[in-house]
Amino acid sequence: MPETGRAAALIDRVAGLSWRGRVLVLGALGAVAALGQAPVGAWPLSILAFALLYGVFLRAAGGRQAAWIGWAFGTGYFLVSLNWIIEPFLVDVARHGWMAPFALLGLSGGLALFAAAALGLGRSLGGGALGFVGGLGLVELARGYVLTGFPWAQPGHVLIDTPLLHWASYLGSLGLTALVLLAAVALWMALTGARAGFAALGAMALLWPLGAMLTPDAGAGPEAAIVRLIQPNAPQHEKWDPEKIQGFFDRQLAFSAAGEGRPDLIVWPETAVPVMLENAARTLEVISDAAGGVPVVVGLQRREELRLFNTLALVEAGGSVAAVYDKHHLVPFGEYMPYGDVLAQWGIHGMASKDGQGFSSGPGAQVIEMGALGRALPLICYEGVFAQDLRAAPGRADFILLITNDAWFGKFSGPYQHLAQARLRSAEFGLPMIRVANTGVSAMIDAAGRVIESLPLGEAGWRDAALPPPLPPTVYARLGDAPMLAIFLVLLGLSRLDHRRRAARI
Repeated sequence: MPETGRAAALIDRVAGLSWRGRVLVLGALGAVAALGQAPVGAWPLSILAFALLYGVFLRAAGGRQAAWIGWAFGTGYFLVSLNWIIEPFLVDVARHGWMAPFALLGLSGGLALFAAAALGLGRSLGGGALGFVGGLGLVELARGYVLTGFPWAQPGHVLIDTPLLHWASYLGSLGLTALVLLAAVALWMALTGARAGFAALGAMALLWPLGAMLTPDAGAGPEAAIVRLIQPNAPQHEKWDPEKIQGFFDRQLAFSAAGEGRPDLIVWPETAVPVMLENAARTLEVISDAAGGVPVVVGLQRREELRLFNTLALVEAGGSVAAVYDKHHLVPFGEYMPYGDVLAQWGIHGMASKDGQGFSSGPGAQVIEMGALGRALPLICYEGVFAQDLRAAPGRADFILLITNDAWFGKFSGPYQHLAQARLRSAEFGLPMIRVANTGVSAMIDAAGRVIESLPLGEAGWRDAALPPPLPPTVYARLGDAPMLAIFLVLLGLSRLDHRRRAARI
């Protein structure tokens, strides 16, 4: 059926532009698609932008042209959605500031290669809706694994703050991505006069109320453990200032001691203790005394021979260390530098790490026994964006325990996107999350992904929150991304078969 309507005419005009004009328009379209990400949350604009991208994709003469379309769109998309990436470089402007524009442009253009591969693959295997959804979906899956992975700002993340989040418990973030892409295809069909598009949009719209109705009640009961979230709000450029370190530490001690009742657990954020673990015996005693003997989770660093670790420690009464977890999924170019010793000679260092190689990776995912609270799955900062890291844990936990220092991400989009992905992890696995961030947003998240208590971004304070119960293991917790991998491969296979059938008729 030929396409009709203003949308088709608009895309025809774009197709008639010079290649520079097409790149600019597609980049702008990608920027609009990024507005669905937190904190803007304009998910309808994202679906509309992907719908128009699909219209351009249909007009691609071949895989190579489709790849250029994907790259231009992806560059605009990541320039806007990852604008926060410049923030870490501005903490120490004298040392890293010159890298900021190159980091944003380089990362955006580099990640756009995934979009290029997706549309190039989809078009080469036949194009159409099957190639579009299958190609983008498969490559988005790969983006979470290639070169240690970076699954930030996936298309499906625009649905986290909607009732459709519930469906992540079945098919994960890639399932949400598939919903966005399918809705975009259906919207394009509707805009160009295809009745099937309206029917598809109507059928997909039913998932919204169904998601709301099926989202379980995962609230805490009257006997739930009380957890105190400690948010010192130490700006990154001041956090390690020798004249201010003690003040931030004393603030956390005061927050731990505040209030009349005693919580069951107190949690400090990532690198909250300015002393190496092996030298912190007296410091941990002071923390325990301030907490009144209540167990305290703290973030700090530790050294083992020549290796440096970013560590979470469970401190019990008297300052004894009951458990230690070392971060294992490190941030490239932040916590460690690939070829760090070589790059250090040219003045290029990791930002959160020491000179040269920086932090070492811990042994991997683990579960910590925390007495009456149950079993905790500890995560530090960036690890919360990787669903596969949670699935790698040895056994199912009762809750997720994430400490982070989101001061690195600035005050606009980064912290909110990081929080959104934490909510997604809870919904995917059916586990509540204790999330404590240096500058915010610290939050208690229930097993359906809802924030039930929080401390705002940029404020110092503490909050006592009841720990919600876990839900039974979700479909996603049991199967992971395997079902979506199979679906995307099937879509691409069907696209290829359909292309061959159409070619045989000519």
